[in-house]
Amino acid sequence: MKFKGIIFDLDGTLVDSLHDISDAMNTVLQSLNYPTHTYETYQYFIGSGLRNLVSKALPSTNNSENDIKVSFENMVREYRKICTIKTKPYDGIVELLDNLTSQNIKLAVFSNKADELTKKIASELFPEYFDTAVGLSTEELKKPNPFEAIEISKNWNLKPEEILFVGDSDIDMQTAVNANMFPVGVSWGYRTEDELKSSGAKVVINNASELIEIL
Repeated sequence: MKFKGIIFDLDGTLVDSLHDISDAMNTVLQSLNYPTHTYETYQYFIGSGLRNLVSKALPSTNNSENDIKVSFENMVREYRKICTIKTKPYDGIVELLDNLTSQNIKLAVFSNKADELTKKIASELFPEYFDTAVGLSTEELKKPNPFEAIEISKNWNLKPEEILFVGDSDIDMQTAVNANMFPVGVSWGYRTEDELKSSGAKVVINNASELIEIL
């Protein structure tokens, strides 16, 4: 079957946003006189939404629901200011999107990042490529819940099995499986190839151009 659409994860797949996310959270931690974390540590905090990241970054002694709520609000405020300063597309991504667009492949972004920030980053870094960019609006719809992915397929009038789901995390692969889409892992993000394959990836690609070969 010829694939007619692709849903991309954002962080770790299309863009390297590790530094901006980490810097924003560390700013919040510093303001509270809490220990900060390295970029390497933040790699494993990313993927389940910013609220989850905040919970992981806070000390275990200051991790109540109220602590998380207040720190999350502060983190989003900081991150909103800097979310496209260091964040850049990975090598080959823009060229890939140009190629896909020329083939009339439908393109969308589905991220566990807050919806407002997902739309901001997608529109600023990738203007005119994606007809849909959807982020997290409510915890119940967070990946690996496939609801938003299936909604995208309905809007495209495509069957789920006609769509590639491309991401860098176990959560992305689980989402693809849950949506009955073709799971493609990318090795340049924040998780290992073994994690991707054990979570359902049918293919793991090492550079953006390899996605064309799958099509």
